[in-house]
Amino acid sequence: MKRIPAALLLLFLPSLLFAAETGGDHFDLTSSWVGIASLIVFFLAYALVIGEEFTHLRKSKPVILAAGIIWGMIGWYYVQHGVPAEAEHAVRHNLLEYAELMLFLLVAMTYINAMDERNVFEALRSWLIRKGFGLRKLFWITGLLAFFISPFADNLTTALLMCAVVLAVGGGKPEFVLLSCINIVIAANAGGAFSPFGDITTLMVWQKAIHTPEGIVDFWSFFHLFIPAAINWLVPAVLMSLKVPNEQPEAGGEDVPMKRGARRIVALFLATIVTAVGFHQFLHLPPVIGMLTGLSFLQLFGYYLKKIEIRDHNPKGAEHAGRMGDPVAFDVFEKVARAEWDTLFFFYGVVLCVGGLGFIGYLAMISESMYVGLGATWANIIVGVLSSIIDNIPVMFAVLTMNPDMSMGQWLLVTLTAGVGGSLLSIGSAAGVALMGQARGFYTFFGHLRWTPVIALGYAASIIAHRLLNASMFN
Repeated sequence: MKRIPAALLLLFLPSLLFAAETGGDHFDLTSSWVGIASLIVFFLAYALVIGEEFTHLRKSKPVILAAGIIWGMIGWYYVQHGVPAEAEHAVRHNLLEYAELMLFLLVAMTYINAMDERNVFEALRSWLIRKGFGLRKLFWITGLLAFFISPFADNLTTALLMCAVVLAVGGGKPEFVLLSCINIVIAANAGGAFSPFGDITTLMVWQKAIHTPEGIVDFWSFFHLFIPAAINWLVPAVLMSLKVPNEQPEAGGEDVPMKRGARRIVALFLATIVTAVGFHQFLHLPPVIGMLTGLSFLQLFGYYLKKIEIRDHNPKGAEHAGRMGDPVAFDVFEKVARAEWDTLFFFYGVVLCVGGLGFIGYLAMISESMYVGLGATWANIIVGVLSSIIDNIPVMFAVLTMNPDMSMGQWLLVTLTAGVGGSLLSIGSAAGVALMGQARGFYTFFGHLRWTPVIALGYAASIIAHRLLNASMFN
């Protein structure tokens, strides 16, 4: 998680002092007790999120409570003024946006968990270890795989897999492990930036196109970010690789075979992605409908796996099959249960909290200060820098809620910067935070910070590349 609450942005806006009620049934509450109290509640909740590793209080709990308090105060104010339907309509809109994203992510997480249970990732890890690549070659291979796996799997899973390879091969080389972990974090974040499935923020932008298609990025437009994202990774990777020791470690490790059906589950996941895209592109239905349809592919295949396992376990006849104590080869609902529920509920709290602050009127002030005062390009660059210290989910949701009047090129720019900006600091993305735990003692905050200027070069180069390559989209 990131370390500075998004509410700090709001506290430094002088325009808070000049808020007043607007006409109609929608009130500007920024200077009222409801607005100030909502800011305080959000600030306190995010402070608890920041301290999760010390308090061991899961990050979803304080933001869910904060969301309920904020909307409770808003609802009470609107009831007192005789227009309760206005607040009800607003919270239902936020809830619908969350539900679509949550169900989409749930299906994706279920598939990732299924592939993990079938040893897909473990088999890849063992293969890399047994090949006996040199340290410099392994630096490039793990970075390349992180870049191309993260568009389909989340950057956290990708980073943990690649880090396991690095630790198994080069655990005795601290500098190699540090540089490889930094490289993996940058590559995983960059790879997720050019795919609608690569990160929650890109998914949010794509989903937004369903409700407000004008000026918001459609599915195929994301791939215009491929070269800028690759540059974001390659610039620091080339410079860091010069410091990687060119040594040859010993090959070793046991062969880990994939379980039955592993390759078919990977194929079904790809088919699910195609289904989601097809539902949106050709049927003009929300992608989540296609994803849930794709979940049924996995459910039916899981039923097939279960029957095959029962048959193999009970070769003498089906009359003994399915009794208590028989092994269950594959249970799709167990994969659903293993989803990152804390992340999904944290996402709910963030969406409702930020949506409430936007309904109160604070996001309009930020939009005016950043996108009108500074201009869209600089505002979007700042959004990327902020995403290295503030969680990029509330940052991107705030931008989408503001809905500034921007060209397609600017929407792609903020998608890029919010996705790759987290690489500037080790605490700037879930991948970085996870690797600090997995490679404890090798990959540290200050170790990453030493290379932040080099990473910033890649950040700047990717922005310049996007401006040059996709110049026609900025009109």
